[in-house]
Amino acid sequence: MQAAAMDPADEPPSMLWGMDPIFSAFARLFVRDILQMTESVQVPGIYFYNLHPIYKVDVLGTVVYKRERDDFFCYGAGTKHSDAAEGGFDLVAELRKLQQKQRKRCHLEIGELIRVRGPVKTSRQQREITASTYYKVDDPVMAVQIAWMMEVPQLYRLFYDKHFQLDAAGDSAETSLSKATNIIKDFLKQRLVAKFRPYDVQDLLQPLVSSRLQTQSAGQEAVAGPSGCQQLNQLLKEVLQVLQDEGTVYRKVKSQDEVYHVTIQDKDLLITVKDIIREDSKREKYAEKGCHILHILSAVRQRYSLNVSKAALELVLQTLECDSDIVSTSDSHYIAF
Repeated sequence: MQAAAMDPADEPPSMLWGMDPIFSAFARLFVRDILQMTESVQVPGIYFYNLHPIYKVDVLGTVVYKRERDDFFCYGAGTKHSDAAEGGFDLVAELRKLQQKQRKRCHLEIGELIRVRGPVKTSRQQREITASTYYKVDDPVMAVQIAWMMEVPQLYRLFYDKHFQLDAAGDSAETSLSKATNIIKDFLKQRLVAKFRPYDVQDLLQPLVSSRLQTQSAGQEAVAGPSGCQQLNQLLKEVLQVLQDEGTVYRKVKSQDEVYHVTIQDKDLLITVKDIIREDSKREKYAEKGCHILHILSAVRQRYSLNVSKAALELVLQTLECDSDIVSTSDSHYIAF
């Protein structure tokens, strides 16, 4: 399917595409939307969904068509016979096993589930994905497909269906803060960051500050005001406060060395919370209804860190419940399996 190109007047300038966090990610779009995306007139191979610049996608789907060609790749290994048969490491045998596993994962039949990642392109008026990575997904109880169908609509609501807009000089501080917060959140999620210091992430916000300075100075005489470095530091400070208020990050120890822990990536914190619920669920006082969230919070602060907030604990509880380590008996009580 060949979609029409976007009107040049409606297309965001290419120099600003990098400010949209979706641009650097593998967008998890439905196939119908990949087929209907409009192609950029500035840079061929870049497509737009709701003004979000996209060039690579991540797709999960069922094989409904395949075409086999006569040419193929053949892998072979030549080596001398080894004396490894007596319990030693047989390189040739292990290589054959690896090749068999690779062929099994890459050989696909109609009806099998496949995951594909790669850039989008248009060839012979057909929209295609050039697979940089693809593999067969073993999903006997449909757990992968269910998780995918729960996550992708949420990505649409939170990101894809919200238009990518770069406001002019009237861009408010609240809008800039929201954009900056989403940039840091996306970075933490994509990189699976467990802990970081402010200087580790401040460069991610530099494009926002630079854009703000450019729009403020465009067509105006220079006026006194905070420098770019000062604005960057202030914006980062506000973002970190928002992330702490939401429970996304917390400081395990408050010291001059500002180390922020990413709540759901803190394995020790998750283990501590799980152990507290498991141990206290056995006590007669909590055996019936389970442990109240305030009791868990108090125990976590005593055993692990005084700086764990209720918001951070709620994220941990949600994660443990999704992993079936605990179950909520009411809105505020939890027991362990």
